[in-house]
Amino acid sequence: MAETAGILKVDRVAAVYAGAIAALHGVDLTVAPGEIVALLGSNGAGKSTLLKAVSNLLPAERGAVTEGRILFEGQDVATLAPAALARRGLVTVLEGRHCFRSLTVEENLLTGALGRSSTRAETKADLERVYALFPRLAEKRRTTSGLISGGEQQMTAIGRGLMSRPRLFVLDEPSMGLAPLVVREIFLTLKRLNREDGLSILVAEQNSAVALDYADRAVVVENGVSKLSGPAAELRQRADIKDFYLGGETTSIRNTDPAPKEEAFA
Repeated sequence: MAETAGILKVDRVAAVYAGAIAALHGVDLTVAPGEIVALLGSNGAGKSTLLKAVSNLLPAERGAVTEGRILFEGQDVATLAPAALARRGLVTVLEGRHCFRSLTVEENLLTGALGRSSTRAETKADLERVYALFPRLAEKRRTTSGLISGGEQQMTAIGRGLMSRPRLFVLDEPSMGLAPLVVREIFLTLKRLNREDGLSILVAEQNSAVALDYADRAVVVENGVSKLSGPAAELRQRADIKDFYLGGETTSIRNTDPAPKEEAFA
């Protein structure tokens, strides 16, 4: 896909925290419509900072973009509040399985529809779509989110994001701390959304093997700089990706089955 047709364009972006702590030193990245792009790098490489910059969330953490620009569908994200970006279709699921722990699974999901104008029928249809994608959430719909498993909490966070009807879905480390079978189900679902709905996805991952199995392209970030990029299939064959950039990660969950099987959650 041509990089000139990007739904998201990150151009030579630098960022700092507290006016002095440099986190990004020049990152370039493009996501084309209908594409899955993996943002790879070790812990502390700058992945989360970049995703927060894309969503204009850095100011909430005393951070700022100091150079370059980020365009979402041609609009400079710095000119829009995070809530306005979400209403336009740039929806972010941050690292950490963020749920309202005192609310039920279904109440958490419904909060994802609050920021956009939709009818009751549309919200109900979106909710049933999430339950079809994640059947375990349907089983736990009346359960308080603080009492469900870590995998189910991550699915709830993703489902809440989907309730906002994203055009660009941005996810930060969705596999972190989860069992391989759960990670497999999550990535199969993301691939299904991409294939069936044309959803554009930018996903930051430390687990390079998983991300490269499901992404179309990947960008490797090291010390706040984008070091290389290319088709995921080609990068997957490069030993230096694993050995030098990502600490020797070898666990792979292949994108082969049409649908995940029922398994226990971590």
